[in-house]
This record gives sequence, structure tokens and C-alpha cells, in this order.
Amino acid sequence: MDFPAPLIPATFLRRYKRFFADVVLADGTEITAHCPNPGAMLGLNAPGLPAWLSVSDNPKRKLTHTLELVEADGGLVGVNTLLPNRLVAEALEAGTIPELASYASVRREVKYGKASRIDFLLEDPARGRCWLEVKNVHLMRRPGLAEFPDCVAARSTRHLEELADQVAAGDRAVALFVIQRMDCEAFSACAELDPAFARGLEAAAAAGVEVMAWACEVAPSGVRIVRPLRWRG
Repeated sequence: MDFPAPLIPATFLRRYKRFFADVVLADGTEITAHCPNPGAMLGLNAPGLPAWLSVSDNPKRKLTHTLELVEADGGLVGVNTLLPNRLVAEALEAGTIPELASYASVRREVKYGKASRIDFLLEDPARGRCWLEVKNVHLMRRPGLAEFPDCVAARSTRHLEELADQVAAGDRAVALFVIQRMDCEAFSACAELDPAFARGLEAAAAAGVEVMAWACEVAPSGVRIVRPLRWRG
């Protein structure tokens, strides 16, 4: 997925109220940008980190700039948690992920479970249905290991239970973790920060939910899903 326009460089100052980030532009101007990330952003919110912003021309927006990338651990990391669904939609259309390719139709935001909407529902007369839940990953505490979540994620744990219910009903279900960084070789649930999610992922896998992790190529020009990572289950 290419950004509509090249991102502009800035320097990260602080993050507050979850969705606000103060940054300094290259000309020294300090602005507040939208931070589309409800998580803790561990390791990605230190003052002085290089950052990249997109700019919107929508006159209805209060904040014209959006924090998209941060440079940490020697590489670029995507922090926009809204991006993975767009990346997966592009990957499904291109057949990038072989295990999810060749379904006859793809629908988004389909109601399921108790009060949830699945990110993608793949359907095919010969293959049946596949319920696909997408999670954004950007945490790396140990070199080469991507982890999710970076804070307590009760809603994500509930999604795992609902995916397991779809398997019990006879359908296929997949939990796809999209790692918006290029320096990882494996993926794991972060039991230290959310033991309930870690237990839930193991239980879902045991129930037949497929766990997939794919890393992205990240650049100021765009982000795209490029390669699978090993899951340390």
C-alpha cells in the first residue's frame, strides 16, 4: 500500500490522551498530530525519536497530520493500527498470503459472535467460510521477536474465543498478526503484559484456530505485507 503522498519527517516529543502526539517538524514548528494507536506503544514513544507523518487535506479534520511511522531499533515501525486491515485487503487481492488465496468472495466487517464484527469473511462454494481476524503488531522487546499485545487486550482475547466458536461450528478461522516492522524473525504472544491473551491464543490454536504472522516492508513511501514469520506457540 502506497501512501497518497510521501510522508514528511518530524521528531517525536510526547504522546498523551492516547490519540495525541506532539512533534517538531523539520522547520522547527511544533504541532499536535493524530496518533491512531490505542495501545501503549512501548519503545516507540520516547522523546527525540524520528517520526513520519501523513497530511490530510480534509477541511473537517481538526488535526491535519497523522503519525504513521517511528524510527526505533535502527528501523522504521508502523504505528497506525488502522493500516493492517488495508494491508490485508491488498494482500488478499494480490494473493500474497497463499493460505488465504483463491476464495471466491471477501466481505468486511461482518457481524459475528456476541457483539463483534469480523475483519474479513472469506467465502467459497468449494472451501466454505473462513473467519479472518487481523491484529496489528509493533512491539519488539527482544531482538528479532515481535510480540502482541503491548498492554492488556481483553477485546482481542474475546475475539479469539469467538474464532474458536466458528471452528466448533464447522468453519475455518484465522488469527492474522501483521507486524509493521522489518527486523523480526518470529512472533509470540506477550504473556508478561497480558497473560490472559497468551492463554487465550494457545487455547484458540488448540481448538483449531490457525495462527499466522506476517511481517511488513515499511518505508516513508508505503507499507506492504511481504513475508511470514514463525509463531512461537
